[in-house]
Amino acid sequence: MEGITVKLQIMLGLLIFLATFADVHAEMPSDSPRFQKARQAMVDEQIRTRGISDPKVLHAMEHVPRHFFVPPKMHSQAYADHPLPIGEGQTISQPYIVALMTESLMIKGFENVLEIGTGSGYQAAVLSELAHSVTTIEIKKKLFGKTSKLLTHLNYSNITTVFGDGYYGWKAKSPYDCIMVTAAVNHIPHPLRQQLKDGGRLILPLGNPFSYQNLVLVTKQGSKFFVQQITGVLFVPLTGHALEIQGE
Repeated sequence: MEGITVKLQIMLGLLIFLATFADVHAEMPSDSPRFQKARQAMVDEQIRTRGISDPKVLHAMEHVPRHFFVPPKMHSQAYADHPLPIGEGQTISQPYIVALMTESLMIKGFENVLEIGTGSGYQAAVLSELAHSVTTIEIKKKLFGKTSKLLTHLNYSNITTVFGDGYYGWKAKSPYDCIMVTAAVNHIPHPLRQQLKDGGRLILPLGNPFSYQNLVLVTKQGSKFFVQQITGVLFVPLTGHALEIQGE
């Protein structure tokens, strides 16, 4: 009887696994010709015409199915020229801003990249198409769970998802060649400056978290940091410790 019980337990476990796997697949939309056409139009009309020219960035934007990363009710707007809500008070950025931030980091292919604010996972997916490895941190537990599951299902094997406060970065995989912060903060967090490799680049929306900010590119040279302003933007605030302090 014990042998039969063990077999039944194994079979039950297998059935549960298969049911869960089937549920994951059932939730996933298909990448139909309609979506592929919309994605190509997004690149041609919103991104290339605004000056994004890095072939690797353009290819990533053409390849990553953005509609996989938005709620089902938003699929028809997935490739529109504006951000979209994804729940938990967060948004998926406008496609052009995703491309602009990605191109600004000048990724060649060997880089170890840190992203602060996983959100939908779309920006991490785009970065993973260019970089050697991507670590992405999300502070909101529901988003972290949902997005981690999605990125795993989509086989983004070079992405590591972390649940935590991105203000502190992720020292375990530092130093980083590039860091991207996808939420607004009024100063450059000290832990991120420490975890950036010499010669590395950090991009973030810098300024009032509850108003418009400047998208800036920060380059580290020894103990100095050089800041280049790119354009005005509007991002949701970086939550956690960033909202508890006014500066350093």
